[in-house]
Amino acid sequence: MSQSMIAKNQRAEMTILISAQATPQERNAADELLYYLERMTGACFSIETHACPDDPAQPVIALGQAAAALEFELPDDLGDDGFIIRTMAPHLVIFGGIRGILYGVYELLEQFGCRFFTPLCEKVPNCLSLALPQLDIRQVPVLEYRYHNYKDFTNYPMFSVKSRINGPVPIPEDWGGHLSYAWFVHTFEPYILNPADFFDDHPEYFSMVDGKRLSERPQLCLTNPDVLRITIEKVGQALTAHPEHRLISVSQNDWDNHCTCPDCARIDAEEKSSAGSLIRFVNAVAEAIEPDFPDVIIDTLAYQYSRPAPTITRPRHNVCVRLCSIESCFTHPFETCDDTSREVKRPDGSTSKFITDLQDWSRISDRLYIWDYTTCFAHYPMPFPNWNVLKPNMQAFVKNNVKGVFEQACGAGGGSTDLNELRAYLLSKLLWDAECDYEAHMIDFLNYYYGAAGPAVRAYIRALTDAVESRNIHVGFNDPCDQPYLTPDDLNRYDALLDQAANQVRQDPIRLTRVEKIRLSIRWVRIKNRAMLENRRDPAEINAFFEDWKAHGLTRIDEWVSEKKTHKALMRDVWRGTDFLENWWEDGPEIR
Repeated sequence: MSQSMIAKNQRAEMTILISAQATPQERNAADELLYYLERMTGACFSIETHACPDDPAQPVIALGQAAAALEFELPDDLGDDGFIIRTMAPHLVIFGGIRGILYGVYELLEQFGCRFFTPLCEKVPNCLSLALPQLDIRQVPVLEYRYHNYKDFTNYPMFSVKSRINGPVPIPEDWGGHLSYAWFVHTFEPYILNPADFFDDHPEYFSMVDGKRLSERPQLCLTNPDVLRITIEKVGQALTAHPEHRLISVSQNDWDNHCTCPDCARIDAEEKSSAGSLIRFVNAVAEAIEPDFPDVIIDTLAYQYSRPAPTITRPRHNVCVRLCSIESCFTHPFETCDDTSREVKRPDGSTSKFITDLQDWSRISDRLYIWDYTTCFAHYPMPFPNWNVLKPNMQAFVKNNVKGVFEQACGAGGGSTDLNELRAYLLSKLLWDAECDYEAHMIDFLNYYYGAAGPAVRAYIRALTDAVESRNIHVGFNDPCDQPYLTPDDLNRYDALLDQAANQVRQDPIRLTRVEKIRLSIRWVRIKNRAMLENRRDPAEINAFFEDWKAHGLTRIDEWVSEKKTHKALMRDVWRGTDFLENWWEDGPEIR
């Protein structure tokens, strides 16, 4: 029996079938499938809402509800993101949820050899004939919330769909939409109670530290009944104004100064965690809004002082705790890192590791999310050697019943260096499947995106990770550039590998440009360390760097300040441009 064909000698052998009542997502999925099949085969495919009238036995690729015409039993356990791809010779079925139907199409295309590396770099094989494979694939992601903020995803929402990212990227509903927040983190001050408006009349609303109520950088007093009442009212107002949102964050400001008034301190001591008063407060908010908003989840942070889990109170079923790894080392897996300096204090003075906190929260939370960190925020270009921990850390999250992960990345409008395109691709794969073949995905990307330079770029990545692992170097999220894996000898070794990479693609201008972009990371570290450690500044070298930086379309070098302030800091023996500001956030969001 001959094998069924999707296309043969540039002629379509199958029709794409959708229901006459197809959803917008099913119609877009069909359009995408047609577009890529035609690119691959050169054949002209059609989308029909019924079997071909000239040949009722015409083989079809049935999408979504149309699968019922093939006596395919439509499952109801795939959620919004799951999908099934099944060969029912001579037909093929793709069925999935509101986003899953699109994910299923992209998975099929990946089965055919397509790759969606970046919004501007896709691999689409050429094959004038394409056989129908025998497939029986069912995928439902463990993580209900998958997000990172690399600029390729925030700037190109359709690419987020191809990468199966469903967090707060502006994905239109007809492309599956996304999980969105009415308020998103650090909401005590801007959304609930601003001390500029309330402190003079009600200092008791704000945190007490060392016996004094704070008007500058306070948290809220979480045992004050009026604070609870006001919070419930404002949360209800926000959800009424934005009924499309399922998540809203009631969470601490982005500094410490948590309340130590007698009532708050008593609860935190009982709970053996400064999250104790926070979780009791958030639970009360969640209980109050549930009758009017039964499908809404109240999100809060387990962050810095509130990172350890309480020992008595469990978060309610409609509360999501987002555990943050900000203090952690990012060059060793959370489960094995031996750096005790990164532990967080409990109210009794004892300390707790991040992995311990993860395990403790997983035991008491029905819905646990993660806020993780994937770059150096003080120096976006600085090589961040976390390549060997991305997979084991994601596996640790999944093992501990985490339901959502945000991998905070370089948020600069123009992106950055340090192979961000590769890291974004790999994180997308891990967010979907923590057990994926990480190395195969890396090699796949490197050998296409960097072409003949791919093996040398892989050697460069390995040199970075070997350096931190062999010397047991711990790296944080905000470190300066004078790290022990970035000595002059190390930089020379990295540069030699990038020389090899560049030499492999001298006749390939696009890929040579991509290699030279990587090298900006080494150039930045050399320039910054010479200035800060040796008091040596070469204006010509510095100006050439910034010219090249801009030529690659890059903008901020530091998360919180403009490139101009970073340049100024470089010339004035200052590690960061934020040192020129009273408050590190004063420059505000990047304006492009």
